Amino acid sequence: MTVTATAAAGAPARSRGTGAFHTLTVRSVEPLTDDAAAVTFAVPEELAAEYDFAAGQSLTLRRVIDGVEHRRTYSICAPAGAAPRIGVREIPGGLFSRWLVREIRPGDEIEVQTPSGSFRAERHTGGRHLLVAAGSGITPVLSIATTVLANPDTEVTLLYGNRTTGSVMFAEELADLKNRYETRLQLVHVLSREPRDVELFSGRLDADRLRTLIGALVPIHDIDDVWLCGPFAMINDARAVVAEFGIPTQRTHFELFYVDEPPPELHRPRAVPDGATSDVTVTIDGLTSTAPISRHETILDGARATRSDVPFACKGGVCGTCRALVRDGEVDMLRNYALEPAEVEAGFVLTCQTLPVSDRVTVDYDA
Repeated sequence: MTVTATAAAGAPARSRGTGAFHTLTVRSVEPLTDDAAAVTFAVPEELAAEYDFAAGQSLTLRRVIDGVEHRRTYSICAPAGAAPRIGVREIPGGLFSRWLVREIRPGDEIEVQTPSGSFRAERHTGGRHLLVAAGSGITPVLSIATTVLANPDTEVTLLYGNRTTGSVMFAEELADLKNRYETRLQLVHVLSREPRDVELFSGRLDADRLRTLIGALVPIHDIDDVWLCGPFAMINDARAVVAEFGIPTQRTHFELFYVDEPPPELHRPRAVPDGATSDVTVTIDGLTSTAPISRHETILDGARATRSDVPFACKGGVCGTCRALVRDGEVDMLRNYALEPAEVEAGFVLTCQTLPVSDRVTVDYDA
């Protein structure tokens, strides 16, 4: 098997949900800013165990519009043990985000998949934590901060970047969290388009500013874990900076909401003829089926033509929902922002980013 990947996440042990969707009722919708809201779901008692989540995990929502199924994944912002609650920022023209921020009301019903994601902190984790977030990246970071601070042996430094004061999501909750854990939570707001009294807190969370902030404010050599969530550029800068300070890769965990660049082109030594297909066998929930898939089409897209139960969410190589093990055959993975290096080495791929290469390929979503 040949796998080409542009990045890999250092993350705790993977936890994958069953992939089941259930119809949940919206308990509340709370405005956070002019363009953002928090949506809380009521979970019936018989489904409570299935929707138990770890701090940092996410929920995938599903809706059908004009006969076409659409899915979006949103991070959970509630502490572990609470009702599942997501933070949503409206994207101009967004099919889901505008609906959730502007139209959804308490009592409405939404199809919600069980929690998933490997960006997770355990409920009783202690030690010192550095959290860095930008914009809506605060959503899973808030869940992690609130959860780990419940342990009296935990200390947290949170660096949070935004454009202006008015764009800060969860501003009141963060202030309340600071008041509650005053001596154990260091909260730093950095604004890029609004001057602050301290020049260090004015500007973008780029590599230079992160390097200065961490050097001046963070007991970096005592940090046990680093948690990062935000735009692609910020994640890359932050990973490089904490590595400069000597934090091991396995202790730096990150979550991407999107990747603002196209996947790389593959240059194989042999050309694939137009119209060539591979017989791809997929196993999902113990059921195995085989179908021809074009070698110019991802395994996920090809499999969905005959299997409606194929798991997926972002289709951008970010969330890891479509993870599967290649048991036989050769494939090419265009990019990877969700799998750990050990998983890639073991033969796991993101099927939304993976093209079949050999005549026969077998992938196992149950592995």
